[in-house]
Amino acid sequence: MLGDLLASLRDDDPRPAVLGCGRTGRPVVRATRADLSRLTTGYAAALHARGLVPGDTLGVAVRPGPRSLAVLLAAYHLGLRVAVLDPTAGPDVLLARLGAARPRLVVADAAAQAVAGWAAPLARRAHLALPELAALAPTVTVGRRLPGTAPALPLAPGPRPRGYDGDGDAVIVFTSGTTSRPRAVVHTRASLTAGMRAVHDLVRPVPERAVLGGTFFVLVPSLAAGAAVALPARAPRRLVRQAARLVPQATYLTPPQLRAALAADMRFTGRVYSGSAPVSAELLARVRRAGADEAWGVYALTEVFPAAAVESTAKSAFTGTGDLVGDLLPGVRARTAADGQLLLAGPNAADRCLGADRTEWIETGDVGRVQGASVVLGGRRKDMILRGAENIYPGLYEPALHVPGVDLAVIVGVPAGDGDERVVAVVQPAAGVPAEAVRAALRVPLDRMGSARPDAVVVAEVPLAGRSRKPDRAAAARLAAAS
Repeated sequence: MLGDLLASLRDDDPRPAVLGCGRTGRPVVRATRADLSRLTTGYAAALHARGLVPGDTLGVAVRPGPRSLAVLLAAYHLGLRVAVLDPTAGPDVLLARLGAARPRLVVADAAAQAVAGWAAPLARRAHLALPELAALAPTVTVGRRLPGTAPALPLAPGPRPRGYDGDGDAVIVFTSGTTSRPRAVVHTRASLTAGMRAVHDLVRPVPERAVLGGTFFVLVPSLAAGAAVALPARAPRRLVRQAARLVPQATYLTPPQLRAALAADMRFTGRVYSGSAPVSAELLARVRRAGADEAWGVYALTEVFPAAAVESTAKSAFTGTGDLVGDLLPGVRARTAADGQLLLAGPNAADRCLGADRTEWIETGDVGRVQGASVVLGGRRKDMILRGAENIYPGLYEPALHVPGVDLAVIVGVPAGDGDERVVAVVQPAAGVPAEAVRAALRVPLDRMGSARPDAVVVAEVPLAGRSRKPDRAAAARLAAAS
């Protein structure tokens, strides 16, 4: 898929490739396909001229947009492996992580270098931090330079260097672990391409109509199919205007983005996809009611992207316990281990963790079961709550709390002082819905939970954390304990 996109780029193609959003929501062309072609060729030539060879690691700290996409395409073309520098991880963790995958070069935009330098005190308020990039490896700037930033990586003239045609590591994604023992997932060129093809077959982009979404896994398959991609506006009301002007054939937004858009009365068109955090049946149903032809929840991990998907109609019709995340996508296999953990395998599965041997089956960390071609989750193993002599997996029961009027709900354990735990549901109402109405709507689902029924219900905003804005269960437990 990446090879298909690279082969399709031409310096004389005036069609829009990457779109931004003006103040009124009007689409603004940030890069044509010709621009993307010239950027990719120029960066590939520049990296090649600096002596980088297949297998070298390239650190990348560039905001989503045409330049970051071009750098990633250039790296893939040359057979480099990319280590994405995540400013939400913290400098100590990043230093430890990159010790396991030392980059030959770091490419960064001015904003990333500001986070690592003069703007660090301000950035820390937004929970962003980077180490001094020059301490990691020689650093160059892509895009506009500002005073104090590293030397520029100029677009080198001439034809695109000869591409790398074999397999090998393509990207390193750091997911968890401690500062001293960071965990890094390694995708090969083959597994990355398989994941891209799975996304293409799920989203089904066609030329001429735009796709709304900002992730690399949305950009590449859509552009390879000939469709332009619009980066979503951050402000919900501007996003509403953007979607109204754009009329996208497909949209990918995270659950928090969807909830904010719905609260701003967004109307949807075409097919809508959401993932990276739990996607409830009620949220998908609201998207359908807001105009979408289809609304899909996508189950994916860093190690297996994507793994399964479910459309709103099927998810709403599910009456069993747990969270139906859908049918396995073609080529993906699943089984349940003896301890109840869901295991996945397939062509789009990561090759290994950095420093470890290759493994066929990926441990998801989720409790789950396989029903025919479908997967039903019962929650994260680490989120298990022990009350009395009973093990309670929140993921089995949280879907039942997502009734109309509820935006988000989690179940957490709160220490009871005697080694036991109290079970508390933290429930976030939809915009404009009073707490009394939420409590009334929850009476029936709470009564049906049997011995897992929460000891208390706290109606409040559920804390979120991380780049994907997943529910922060530790913060939710603190909130529940203080309520």
